Amino acid sequence: MEKRKEIVMSGIRPTGFLHLGNYFGAVRNYVRMQEDFECYFMVADLHSLTTHPDTKELKANVHRVLAENIACGLDPDKVALYCQSHIYETAELYLYLNMLAYKGELEKTVTFKDKVRQHPDNVNAGLLTYPVLQTADIILHRALYVPVGKDQEQHLEMARNFANRFNHRYGDVFPEPQAFNYGSELVKVPSLDGVGKMSKSENQYATLYLSDDDELIRKKVMKAKTDSGPTVPGSPKPDYIENIFLLMNLVSSEEVIKKFEEDYNQCTIRYGDMKKQLAEDMVNFISPIREKAESIRNDERYLQEVMEKGAAKARISAKATMELVREAIGLKYF
Repeated sequence: MEKRKEIVMSGIRPTGFLHLGNYFGAVRNYVRMQEDFECYFMVADLHSLTTHPDTKELKANVHRVLAENIACGLDPDKVALYCQSHIYETAELYLYLNMLAYKGELEKTVTFKDKVRQHPDNVNAGLLTYPVLQTADIILHRALYVPVGKDQEQHLEMARNFANRFNHRYGDVFPEPQAFNYGSELVKVPSLDGVGKMSKSENQYATLYLSDDDELIRKKVMKAKTDSGPTVPGSPKPDYIENIFLLMNLVSSEEVIKKFEEDYNQCTIRYGDMKKQLAEDMVNFISPIREKAESIRNDERYLQEVMEKGAAKARISAKATMELVREAIGLKYF
């Protein structure tokens, strides 16, 4: 009999546009995981309500994030790709887990404190209990692995606490979810202005989005910070030059990288040529994804099928878990 695959679960927020950092930091791993694991990838539309009460753009955002992820290689036939709001069991589990979560621990969450500072007039209960809903998303499928970045590790720790608390109080239902990514180091894609990493919300001109057109990609890359070049052979690279090499490592051929490394070490590098080369390699990398995403986004019927198919798969898993949960709590009266 074929051994059942281990379960992976991850959420994708339907806010902002996917950028190169999202691709190399997360989506590329999702595409690998779909071959090795039973995967549940969820568009976190309910989460977005905590900070974006205006929902006029929500449908378009959900369609875009689905289209971009499929264009990057996620296969709706291999994974459950679904919307959070389509799985009603999530809300039921969220309610039960709220009985096990304490106000004090939720108020100490770094993301909660950040959001209170950013939106002092919108400190709603959903914002406070965000980690509880996130836990419900993960453990609803009894997922063992969760691909997360550094900024989400505290939330995953809380998910483990809530799962353990449930198991301790009601009996063993949930495995402890673990952080997981291929390789020990997560890829951090540097921003083009030499400051930090690419971001959905920071400097948009320093971030390459998967929806950028060819001219915009070229313009952004050509504006990347450089200097007059090294004067001593074999000099260490300043961080903003290191960044350009890091970006080249993501999309350029080995021969191209080797040529510019040698030019740098011999003090003959011409940064204008290097940026032109990087810009063309970026265009060649991003444009097929952009074009595919656009054609998927324009096909509403296909996107509806994807969401229905994903929700049907996710519901089977969710329903089975909630049977166990209600039984464990003692909510089965007949």
